Amino acid sequence: MPDWQLITKKIQQATQRPFQLLDAHAVGGGCINSSYRLEGGNEDYFIKLNRPEMLPMFAAESSGLEEMAHCAAVRVPGVITCGTAGAHAFLVLQYFPLHSRSASSDRLLGQQLAQQHRQQQAFFGWHQDNSIGSTPQLNPGCPDWITFWREQRLAFQLQLAAGHGHSGSLQKNGERLCAGLHAFFSDYTPQPALLHGDLWSGNAAADAQGQPVIYDPACYYGDREVDVAMTELFGGFSNDFYAAYNESYALDPGYAVRKSLYNLYHVLNHLNLFGGGYRRQAEALQEQLLAELG
Repeated sequence: MPDWQLITKKIQQATQRPFQLLDAHAVGGGCINSSYRLEGGNEDYFIKLNRPEMLPMFAAESSGLEEMAHCAAVRVPGVITCGTAGAHAFLVLQYFPLHSRSASSDRLLGQQLAQQHRQQQAFFGWHQDNSIGSTPQLNPGCPDWITFWREQRLAFQLQLAAGHGHSGSLQKNGERLCAGLHAFFSDYTPQPALLHGDLWSGNAAADAQGQPVIYDPACYYGDREVDVAMTELFGGFSNDFYAAYNESYALDPGYAVRKSLYNLYHVLNHLNLFGGGYRRQAEALQEQLLAELG
């Protein structure tokens, strides 16, 4: 059982306001953490819980939310505090009801995500590592995008897959693809844009006013096509979103091919996390990309 008394005390310390916990009830969410809504007399909070050793994951998520909030483009939940209490690490966030996205909120999301992607820095990566799901995501600063994507994304996931027993054609084709990455960037030079990093449909919603909200980030600075590609991986984003994004910040024609390169990273991660049919999906993406190399 979480130590609600200690967590309540830490919320009060962080906000410098009294908070009387009236109820804590579990809410649905992802498969990595357990989540609760903390109900108080004047304010509610959303809290994620995990094992104490997972605190760095929550600290990195806090930093990502704060980075996107500072950008002032797409709305994100406000960070209250994170830490440990007894047998749990915790992350406390602002609570507000989430609603299904509409055509109008998707249009706004396209415009606002394009605005976020205009926030750039001098190198690819980030000032700290974080997680993609529960998998470590390494973000060392790198001046070259191709090197970063090859070493910190594809090669890292392929190494994890080998450790899980996924050898053979997955590794051989992965090596060929990593060796030929430059071909996908012959007339395209990515800039290090602020990415959400895990932007599938389950990590986007709308608030009560119809404004888009994104959450559960895996932030770093990289090619903006990475975010847009993931919106296509598991579906759930409307044509209104893509039209608004392209009107605000047009995608390069080569995105139609590179999106498979970027989604291969997430499919490999799902293979490493969940196994199952993701190996075949990863191999199909590899074959499709290698066919582009000729």
